Amino acid sequence: MVASLPRMTQEQSRAWLALISTAELLPAALDAQLQRDADLTHYEFILLSALQRAGAMRLSDLAAATNATLPRASKVVSRLQQRELLERAESTTDRRSVLLRLSRQGRRRLVLATPEHFATAHRLVLDRLSPAQLDALADALEPVVQALDPQQRFGPF
Repeated sequence: MVASLPRMTQEQSRAWLALISTAELLPAALDAQLQRDADLTHYEFILLSALQRAGAMRLSDLAAATNATLPRASKVVSRLQQRELLERAESTTDRRSVLLRLSRQGRRRLVLATPEHFATAHRLVLDRLSPAQLDALADALEPVVQALDPQQRFGPF
């Protein structure tokens, strides 16, 4: 007996295709804007933002907080350190650990990049939706994020 393949209703297919299209197109648009205006990739912006919120982090924690593999995070951290956007410091609680934190230049780059990045988020997404649609979007996506991120690395909403 052949098992039937799962199918989508027309409503499910429409929602799924809209979600997948957004997941593919939005990061590329954000990346292009950040590279053009701030000489940062979207991932570099996310990494610098995570460090700004935390103050300082170990590489493994930073990789987890930015949903990256350790090798990817390490490579980006090295590149950002060469550009003097972040710095390494010894941990005061664990001498075996090295902490990463924003440098003065990194903080400045992040501050200067943020307004245009937010403007792009508004132009592409936020200003296209009514307040009711924004609430519905958050209500729809929060359980999906919780299923994808049970450790709440991206924080509770």
